[in-house]
Amino acid sequence: MTEHIIRAALDRVVAGEDLDTKSAREVMDVLMEGAATQAQVGALLAALRTKGETVDEITGMVESMRAHAVTVQLDVDAVDTCGTGGDGHGTFNISTAAAVVTAGAGCAVAKHGNRAASSRCGSADVLEALGVAISLPPEGVRRCVDEAGIGFFYAPAFHPAMRHVAATRRELGFRTVFNMLGPLANPARVRHQALGVGDARLAPLMAGVLQRLGHERALVFTGPDGLDELGLHGVAHCYDVTPSAIVEFDLDASAYGLHPAPITDLHGGDAAENARTVRAVLEGVQGPARDVVVFNAAAALVAAGKGRDFADGVTLAQDSIDRGAARERLDALVAVSNREAA
Repeated sequence: MTEHIIRAALDRVVAGEDLDTKSAREVMDVLMEGAATQAQVGALLAALRTKGETVDEITGMVESMRAHAVTVQLDVDAVDTCGTGGDGHGTFNISTAAAVVTAGAGCAVAKHGNRAASSRCGSADVLEALGVAISLPPEGVRRCVDEAGIGFFYAPAFHPAMRHVAATRRELGFRTVFNMLGPLANPARVRHQALGVGDARLAPLMAGVLQRLGHERALVFTGPDGLDELGLHGVAHCYDVTPSAIVEFDLDASAYGLHPAPITDLHGGDAAENARTVRAVLEGVQGPARDVVVFNAAAALVAAGKGRDFADGVTLAQDSIDRGAARERLDALVAVSNREAA
């Protein structure tokens, strides 16, 4: 049966035909159960990339990925700031810092992430450098969210079935549908999200999938020059996702009192260097790093329903830093995560 499913899907995709949601879910089940050969996995991923993935295909595959994940039932309605990564710009961990600032503003945060793939430092790497115990069991992460207001969901711990495709993904070396699936498969099943997408062509697909998955509010955006964050050096194109509509709009940091800055001012380094940058932002140091974190935290606050609009979100994010609340949330995450890891 599984051989028939994978072969039928390959035949259709190689011929340039789209899969419906059910077929995409079924073929993803085969991959997640380790029942496909590495050659079949590689062929499917390459063919989907060549054809171009659809909302139906991504939706079906993320439904399967979620079904094979270890899930966490939170007592609060949380927001995530996980993006696609892979934009090649080498910035410091902006969305991770924004997650901490969002928590400081009073929103529960379920931060989904991993170690670096194409960059020098992923969200897991920088949090570890900041002292966070990153690999916790589900109950430990839930306690982090309950007590610290933010928890880190380390992708390999919650998506064990991904081991079946990891080697093929590494060998292929190019973007596949899995780069889109990760940010859509938060183990806490969040219904609020700020999601940066490095490829502007994929942003409307991601917005459509989030709507299909039942998100209450999400902001999907591609920054200037294909940045997978809201940047300071130009206009971001955004999609405001609600159950009833997807609204496109442009966003410019300068409209909210944030100072323009070249992307080179946001470049990061290894985990230790990026951790120092994040700490400096949380300590209140002024400059481009602070401004870009505030801007991205504002997006999360709007998506979470805490900020009325971006202007309000920016004010809330700045206040989170200035009164020390963001720093306190990080310190609490370090303390609770290490206690739970002991």
